Amino acid sequence: EDASDADADYTRVAVIGKPNVGKSSLVNLILGEKRVIVSNVAGTTRDSVDSRFENKYGKYIFVDTAGIRRKSRVDDRIEKFSVMRAKLAIERADVCLIMIDARDGVTEQDTKIAGLVHEAGKAAVIVVNKWDAVENKETNTMRDMEAKVRQGLSYMLYAPVLFLSALTGQRVDRLFQVIQDVHAQNTSRITTGALNSVLADATARVQPPTDKGRRLKIFYMTQASTKPPHFVIFCNDARLFHFSYQRYLENQIREVFGLNGTPIRITIRQRGDKEDE
Repeated sequence: EDASDADADYTRVAVIGKPNVGKSSLVNLILGEKRVIVSNVAGTTRDSVDSRFENKYGKYIFVDTAGIRRKSRVDDRIEKFSVMRAKLAIERADVCLIMIDARDGVTEQDTKIAGLVHEAGKAAVIVVNKWDAVENKETNTMRDMEAKVRQGLSYMLYAPVLFLSALTGQRVDRLFQVIQDVHAQNTSRITTGALNSVLADATARVQPPTDKGRRLKIFYMTQASTKPPHFVIFCNDARLFHFSYQRYLENQIREVFGLNGTPIRITIRQRGDKEDE
């Protein structure tokens, strides 16, 4: 956390996506043309410029807006460079807006970029841009499009999908509420007591698996850290903890605590494992 205390109440947002998806249109729309802030801090070599912005929803720092706002065709050609740049932006952000072109749907490049966000454990919003370009064609309802996006990014079913147009400004306002929501989830802390009552309820409803007469016993569960929420579950035998049961518990946690906009991590520990982290 290199942010100073003054920045603590700012949510850091990265707008990422493939070239020409409309990142600069969105950032320019939000920040306003007048706010092309090119205040390069003396001593920083990389040309990363962050832009501060406040509205009635909160305070935001848009990360690396220099890389976005400068329409540099050169970057587009150097594919590796733009992925590297996206990686840096993702690392420094609290919330990542993954922009997808409504006309193209989810491309291979989109899955690559979204994968980086997922692996980094960041809160994410999938932003389908240029919706105005397809909206009136009756075949393409929002629900169909959302289903396609979900299919293409099936590993991040937790991320909300928002349709907007950076060109017309349609639904951009709604974006800020969604950013606040997913950020709150990504940083939320749940008490051990609350987790264990959900655990008791879940294991009563669906019995833990058995294998060759040995049943998985789950002792307790606790939250180790945030960004993203990381839970540790202690049990008698980690080998009995099948992935499907882990996913069942994850879904229960998401549902009860409203964690539907953030990745979550679960570590399974065997009692008798070294507990001195």
